[in-house]
Amino acid sequence: MKTIFSVCAVFLVSLVTEVQAQSRHSMSTAYPSYKGLIMAGYQGWFHSPREGQLLYPDPARISIDMWPDVSEYEKTYETGLKHADGSTARFFSADDKSTVDLHFRWMKEYGLDGVFMQRFFNSARPGNSRKVQTAILANALEAASKYKRAIAVMYDLSGLKKDGEDCSQLIADWKYLVDSVKVTNQKGDKTYLFHRGKPLVVIWGVGFPDRPYDIRKIGLERFMDFLRNDPVYGGCSVMLGVPTFWRDLNADCVHDPYLHELIRKADLIMPWMVQRFSPLLHNDMDRYRDIILADMKWCSENGVDYVPCVCPGFSWHNLSVRQFPDDIKPVGSIPRQGGRFYWQQLSTAILAGADMIYVAMFDEVNEGTAIFKISDNPPVHETALFVGNDGKPSDHYLWLTGEASLMLKRQKPLSLTIPERKAVTGR
Repeated sequence: MKTIFSVCAVFLVSLVTEVQAQSRHSMSTAYPSYKGLIMAGYQGWFHSPREGQLLYPDPARISIDMWPDVSEYEKTYETGLKHADGSTARFFSADDKSTVDLHFRWMKEYGLDGVFMQRFFNSARPGNSRKVQTAILANALEAASKYKRAIAVMYDLSGLKKDGEDCSQLIADWKYLVDSVKVTNQKGDKTYLFHRGKPLVVIWGVGFPDRPYDIRKIGLERFMDFLRNDPVYGGCSVMLGVPTFWRDLNADCVHDPYLHELIRKADLIMPWMVQRFSPLLHNDMDRYRDIILADMKWCSENGVDYVPCVCPGFSWHNLSVRQFPDDIKPVGSIPRQGGRFYWQQLSTAILAGADMIYVAMFDEVNEGTAIFKISDNPPVHETALFVGNDGKPSDHYLWLTGEASLMLKRQKPLSLTIPERKAVTGR
């Protein structure tokens, strides 16, 4: 009997060793779980202009609603806009390595645990878009290691067409990222975000009715199975980005119970809650809290982890002027109120029992949800209008995020009112 047990033990060790040898992922990371972390989404889609040209040359065609504070960037670019004093407004480019390095340095300085790098479906197709976005991702991996910040890939299904496309391209792209970019086995300190002890990959855009694709016909289950079980590129945890009202299959969600089947196959879900709540509605945080509590109950009963989404505000004015002239949105339609709205969501989510949080977004100035350093002195123009920073320091939202991170980790007592800041700069 002892001999049989010895043979079985040797066999199991050999099997584990063989599986590890096949896998391309690092076997360890500084971030083995999402729990206890506040992560943000990172777009990285602001690219330098062609030589001899301006960035955003035509103010009438601008599509961003906030202006970054560019005082710390190593390299910036002239735009076609002017500040009130007549000086030329300048903007950064995400495809400059120094830009990404600065962003990750801010994350460390203020206590943001890390970011999910958005990888849109178009960027997964071979071509120039993939080349540029992959270079930004590579720079982000290097910076994440340098500043010891968590990093993970978030596939955004935006761009997937209705006919003739499915998630096969994402399978090929994940292999490319693992083999060529070493996304789950970066040089230096290993900081790729794991969850449940496995590299975490996010698929965002599952179950939204305004998308041109049918979630039953784009190979989502096959892609999820590949990520979870492929002997070389799999062994991953999967998080799905779903609508706010996924549980009831109502309102902003497809009325298809197949979505619940997909969710039960995932490890985590993150409902997209941007534009679903507002400080202008009476007691809207009570509704936000109740949705989180009911969502967490369903997830607990079904073996799925839950990540609530928070955002500092919302604005979509300039883009609506260009694309929806019959439905122009006001500037700052969901006002930030100097951080009050952001803090209400953060504290409500933590008080409700959330043990991990997703912030939308780190650098999203198009929709006015950015938490990185924002200028309170944006350009001035007749038609291009911008949300200011309510007289707060440019790093106000980074600082608030860091405070919330300490409270989530129980390193500071939870405050239901927005914290008062003693120092203007740094932590």
